[in-house]
Amino acid sequence: MLSKTMVDKLNAQINLEYFSSNIYLQMSAWCAYKGLEGCADFLRKQADEEMMHMHKLFDYVNETGAMAVVGQIDAPPVDFKSIKELFTKTYEHECLVTKRINEMVAVAMKEPDYATFNFLQWYVAEQHEEETVFKGILDKIELIGVEGRGVYLFDKYIGKLAAQNVEPVE
Repeated sequence: MLSKTMVDKLNAQINLEYFSSNIYLQMSAWCAYKGLEGCADFLRKQADEEMMHMHKLFDYVNETGAMAVVGQIDAPPVDFKSIKELFTKTYEHECLVTKRINEMVAVAMKEPDYATFNFLQWYVAEQHEEETVFKGILDKIELIGVEGRGVYLFDKYIGKLAAQNVEPVE
């Protein structure tokens, strides 16, 4: 049985993952509007992945005999100054998600709640991967640039990532 503290943390994470999906979906729309089809496709897939993360948490909470609660979330931003700003915000957001996952792991260790600790290890690994992906994308922006033809080349690079469904090569 989960403690109230753990249920509250897990429900907060459910809503953060839901918000994450909406952020990436909105970013995908912005990219499509700007003609960045590769980026739009990549972010649309990220939105789907975040929704899967939410469902996984939702199911876990319900399986433990607690009740998953989907709360109200804020609307994501709809406009960005540049593709660089957009991907900087994705990286910052993933760092926030990592912080929240780590806080849940700390609570699970303190209580102790070994089942939840074990369940959360998948998220720990996933967040390491997410931060690596988005940091790699920012590194590519610095290498390729997003001025003139650079934005075209960058969009093609991100489109290949989306099509291959693989992580960036370091």
